[in-house]
Amino acid sequence: MKILIIEDDENIRSLLHRGFIEYGFNVELAEDGEDGEYMATINQYDVIVLDWMLPQKNGIDILKNLRSNSIKTPIIMLSAKSDIDDKILGLKHGADDYLSKPFSFKELRARVESLYRRAISDGSNIMKIKDIELNISLKRVIKNSEEISLNLKEYELLTFLFKHKNAMVSNSMIQEQLWSNNDFINSNVIQVTIYNLRKKIGKEYIKSYRGLGYKVED
Repeated sequence: MKILIIEDDENIRSLLHRGFIEYGFNVELAEDGEDGEYMATINQYDVIVLDWMLPQKNGIDILKNLRSNSIKTPIIMLSAKSDIDDKILGLKHGADDYLSKPFSFKELRARVESLYRRAISDGSNIMKIKDIELNISLKRVIKNSEEISLNLKEYELLTFLFKHKNAMVSNSMIQEQLWSNNDFINSNVIQVTIYNLRKKIGKEYIKSYRGLGYKVED
């Protein structure tokens, strides 16, 4: 999962960065509102963690601008403002969730993962391609009524391919979405993960196109 954290407090930003990286997230950071909005506009993220009070441009203005430009990335707002009217204001302008400071990282991670599951499944916790069923809530992959055991990267890669079914997915797209910028990675790592995934689910489900990428089809 690739997330953007827009937070000006260095301690909070560092804490969230370390915490999400530890759980295998691909994390990018912005320290002020203008940089954060720019990154959210030109890049694709699965979830955005957005602070309300930011230098240059505040979180509400960022929300308004992103939604007015049809950017539908799930956004959770962080704020020291805990009044119900402030929460309503954030949700009214396009936030998908709202968490008051101080908060526990465990709760934030759970909310981020919930937003990701909701977005990737378009309201359903189940994605299917042919006789393979992927359960987003349970993180289970079922083929012909039997569960397939996948490691984290294999599961994330299969989910990413399912999300982009019938579309070509390149090595660069996979690297950008599934591996942190701090990770050492080359194309061989992706190829090995694809190879292992195809061994487990069946090579006919993931088509490989030399020089272009990979595709799963209905």
